[in-house]
Amino acid sequence: MYPIWLLYPAAAIYGILFLLPTITSLYYSLTRWTLFNSEFIGFDNFIQFFQEPFLYQALINTVIFAFVTSGLKVVLGLALAVLLTSPLIARDFLRSVVFFPVLVSTVGVGITFTILMHPTEGVINETLAMIGIDGPGWLVDRNLALYSVALVDVWRGVGLATVIYIAGIVSIPADYYEASRIDGATRWQQFRHITLPLVRPAMFTVIILSFIGGLRLFDLIWTMTKGGPGFSSDVMASVVYKQYQSGFYGLSTAGNVVLFVLIAVLAVPLNMFLNRKVVTR
Repeated sequence: MYPIWLLYPAAAIYGILFLLPTITSLYYSLTRWTLFNSEFIGFDNFIQFFQEPFLYQALINTVIFAFVTSGLKVVLGLALAVLLTSPLIARDFLRSVVFFPVLVSTVGVGITFTILMHPTEGVINETLAMIGIDGPGWLVDRNLALYSVALVDVWRGVGLATVIYIAGIVSIPADYYEASRIDGATRWQQFRHITLPLVRPAMFTVIILSFIGGLRLFDLIWTMTKGGPGFSSDVMASVVYKQYQSGFYGLSTAGNVVLFVLIAVLAVPLNMFLNRKVVTR
């Protein structure tokens, strides 16, 4: 036990940086506001927000994007972590290479891949043409644009997932692997019965962080497609930004509240389920 007053500094920071902005956002979502004045209008902003013609498509895109990116990060991050914790030449250098995209500006990554994925002059399609493959319109095809941005987000974020996995793997006692080798276990058996069960806490952390990041992602999508072509790659965050850009500040604030509720509804039960798995394991 320790004195309760030790919690006060953290509680104050939490209240100022999270609770106060949240309450303020809830209030302004019920108003028609500008920089200098506001008018209380009740739930009109929410009613208008849910009447947006492409909101349903943006909602579906948001969920699809979150599941695709988080799923790939979980699987690829684990595969890379297993590789980068095995005896390799220049292992530390390879770890740095994998983590490097995390340090690069998201806007810079978006601009770079927009150029690389150009349908006629991009390096990717020109490389495919050299081996006789007609490259697709990565960012101009309505059926591919969202998934193209998702692949770029996976490339940018898989390094963080890999680092979390590496931390989980290196914390596993080496005695377990030595005992399994004495018993004649293969590498696959070691991975299945030792690495995979004991790295689950790290895996659950990657799932939660990647899923929440996918639900709220905006900057990469806006840099690469601006929600296009048409509205095919619009997500909730880009819809909110378009409303703010058009001067509907109260409406965009209501959209932010809806996005916050969406993330809470999806992420909180998932987090509770995963934590229960860790406790009961």
